[in-house]
Amino acid sequence: MDDIKIGEILLPGDEETQKRQETNVRAKFWPTMKKAMRQVPFSRDVIAAFYCATDRQTPLRVRGVLLAALGYFVLPLDAVPDMFALIGFTDDIAVLTTAIALINGHIKDRHYESADRMLADAPEEGAA
Repeated sequence: MDDIKIGEILLPGDEETQKRQETNVRAKFWPTMKKAMRQVPFSRDVIAAFYCATDRQTPLRVRGVLLAALGYFVLPLDAVPDMFALIGFTDDIAVLTTAIALINGHIKDRHYESADRMLADAPEEGAA
């Protein structure tokens, strides 16, 4: 992460950039989240951030910051490759933690309720 500044990653970008970022995040979020669920200690917050970022009622700048962070999270090649167990998601966690702290208060109860429903419906790992 030394070469990459979190502040640079979290730039919200213009509307066109956000549209591209949202398309990428929507396509890759759930497969990435499924792999990361046990390694990201605040999965509920990350999922609520996804719902906040894709909510048209969320202010554009907030959506941009979250989409940038989630875009980094779903990026297959980042500062620390996610395939490395335990440490692979540490850079993603740093970016997501910063983004969530920056937009604190914009993730609404409805976003957390959606996250809770998804987590309740998620199959347990190893379950057939």
